[in-house]
Amino acid sequence: MTAAASPQMTVDELAARAGVTVRTLRFYSAKGLLPPPELGPRRVGWYGAEHLGRLELIEELQRQGLTLAAIERYLSQLPADVGSLDLAIHRALVASWTPEAAEEATRSQLARRAGRPLSEADVDRLAAMGAVHRTDDPELFKIDPGLLPLGVRVLDVPIPLETLVAARAVVRLHSQTVWRPYRESEPGDQELTRMKELAAQIQPMIVQALVTAFQRSLAEELAARPDEDARPDSP
Repeated sequence: MTAAASPQMTVDELAARAGVTVRTLRFYSAKGLLPPPELGPRRVGWYGAEHLGRLELIEELQRQGLTLAAIERYLSQLPADVGSLDLAIHRALVASWTPEAAEEATRSQLARRAGRPLSEADVDRLAAMGAVHRTDDPELFKIDPGLLPLGVRVLDVPIPLETLVAARAVVRLHSQTVWRPYRESEPGDQELTRMKELAAQIQPMIVQALVTAFQRSLAEELAARPDEDARPDSP
């Protein structure tokens, strides 16, 4: 992890961003839930986006009722080089079947949660992803705690706003197809339990399917483009 690849934070700054105490961070590190920091001059420990992503994932797993032992097993199955975006995807999927009450935040509070200043274009992109919802008050927003970390990480990805809107619409449409049989059956605790079990089963398949579809689409696009090196020189 380098300063160029990931924003660096002291242990106090990381604790503030994650909303936990420094003591909690030390505890997680001792349990092996949090990798060690990068040591800088004077042996100052620097933390990056991957550490913040792990803390956010740990928080979500705790919200779902997992014990620390279960969380440790979950994290141990992740690749050693898992990035902050992958961690955000894991968190969003873990939280996907549990409706979360939207939290209100002022513009300054939203910027603190994001860890960066947010332009109007940034807020528009977050709104397109469903991570932020505008209210009648231009300085007050409703945020989705499960989607906001992922949305912030996507802000710097050069994807047009209309593409994000279209992609979200497609995902929601196909997601509704998956849940339709359960919605149309007699509502009750049994159906809710079956939906939760199904969500847990298909989470890894969804991630792999999305990655595979993206890779194949990219390969097809590259194959369809003329090979610039193979073109004859213009006279």
